[in-house]
Amino acid sequence: MPDVTTSFDCDHLRVQIYNSETEMAEDVAEIVQKYLDDLLQRQDTIALLLATGNSQLKFLDALIALGGIDWSRITLFHLDEYLGINADHPASFRYYLRERVEKRVFPRQFHYIEGDALEPVTECDRYTKLLKAQPIDLCLLGVGENGHLAFNDPAVADFEDPANVKLVKLDQVNRQQQLKTGYFPNLETVPQYAFTVTIPVICAAKKIICLAPDPRKAKIVKEILHGDITTNYPASILRKQPQASLFLDVNSAKLLF
Repeated sequence: MPDVTTSFDCDHLRVQIYNSETEMAEDVAEIVQKYLDDLLQRQDTIALLLATGNSQLKFLDALIALGGIDWSRITLFHLDEYLGINADHPASFRYYLRERVEKRVFPRQFHYIEGDALEPVTECDRYTKLLKAQPIDLCLLGVGENGHLAFNDPAVADFEDPANVKLVKLDQVNRQQQLKTGYFPNLETVPQYAFTVTIPVICAAKKIICLAPDPRKAKIVKEILHGDITTNYPASILRKQPQASLFLDVNSAKLLF
């Protein structure tokens, strides 16, 4: 069992800190595997909402390596996608999830947001209907350097959002973060708009697992946990979710104490 250095509650949010990102990923993989396996003993199918980004890589590898999950009974969704990028673009979240998840576990179904849809508003409606068709049993999250969840940046985040899926303009901090992924040659080529699942849909999930390792996340983690619950730091809403847990490594937690 990986060494949990510290665990505590911040309002309703459970926070756990590990010595390294690897230890965090391995422990969270075991937690998720047990949750999914237990759930599949009580119900026929599961709906899972996935995040992308570097924070998920070691965790996804560890989860898939563990085995013991009947993926043929699990329907997958994802949180966000760039507008105007096709599914084979290396920066596409569809590409990320197809290569790192779908091709490795063969789920019951994977519903992708079609980033290159010719009618983006219609695509929002289509994905909304899919999400409404079944409750989300587990939502996996990361946290952006501006505190965003999915592409709910501070300027567009709405804790009472009436939409389930919407088109948003990405802020400068977010676009700079996307540039650091290495999939875009310069800031001008980073898309300005994206689809995102909204915060109320995320918060409606029966269980929420949020991973935020890396020293680059230290400042925003401090704001999320020590500041007000506000759309200025969208991930702060997790402090109102008793079904949510936030997992950190010592690098992302270094400003908390």
